[in-house]
Amino acid sequence: MAKRTIGWIGLGKMGNPMAEQLLNAGYDVIVFNRSKEKIKSILGKGARAANTPADVVRMTDMVFLMVTDDQAVDNICNGQDGLFSAGVEGRIIVNMSTVSSRISVAIDAASRATKNYYIDAPVSGSVKQAEEGQLVIMAGGTSPIFEQVKPLFEKLGKLSLLVGPVGAGNKAKLIINTLLSIHAQGLAEAVTFGEKMGIEPGVLLTFLNNSALSNFFLKFKGEAIIRGDYAAMFSLSNIAKDLRLAKAEGLDFPLGNTAYATFQDAEKEFGNLDIIAIKKEIEEYGIS
Repeated sequence: MAKRTIGWIGLGKMGNPMAEQLLNAGYDVIVFNRSKEKIKSILGKGARAANTPADVVRMTDMVFLMVTDDQAVDNICNGQDGLFSAGVEGRIIVNMSTVSSRISVAIDAASRATKNYYIDAPVSGSVKQAEEGQLVIMAGGTSPIFEQVKPLFEKLGKLSLLVGPVGAGNKAKLIINTLLSIHAQGLAEAVTFGEKMGIEPGVLLTFLNNSALSNFFLKFKGEAIIRGDYAAMFSLSNIAKDLRLAKAEGLDFPLGNTAYATFQDAEKEFGNLDIIAIKKEIEEYGIS
């Protein structure tokens, strides 16, 4: 069977390397991005450009979305020249964005009304994992649609699982990102507490990375703290947004509430920096 023609909408830090994985796997990829500057790189690698989301869905069998938030998803699907304005049937819309379960349920209903199909499939991992095809994908939808998309998920990630019905993937991702925020704040507090007591970050992190607490996130973000490198791989504003979504889903636990409050406050000043720039917020408590 010939490989599907794939549409990809959203070519940011994550979307671009993910779309490239499908190109490298031999798929014909049609791309759209609001910022035309961001599509130049992937066009040079063999992708083709469409003028609107409606054009993308007309030209393809399956359309992937990797955008910022609920509003962007709604605009792409329901806006002027959006996916649902194209008048086509039988397409699969795969939403890999970190958004609310509410928007997924709404887009699923609109998909079914136009005789198309929808699955939410957010990812765990950052740019490095996207570049290496090592993401973890959590999906919400029906088993038949998941099985159709799974061969492509296998090009994008090391693991893909169907969690439950539409919206379940979104919920799983918000749980993961809540824990991510707690880890990030905990690391920032530990290093800052160490500095307050005269222990250099490099020394403390050497101990931590050789202890039962060692993990990839601690090592990777600990090295960023030592370098003073807060360039956004996954921005602080994005984790703050995800915590707002988690709150809307019912997050109400001691550590989650604390992380929520800290990241909402930090977003005002450090939102464009990496998640681990929460260290800068923690430092405001003072080092004597």
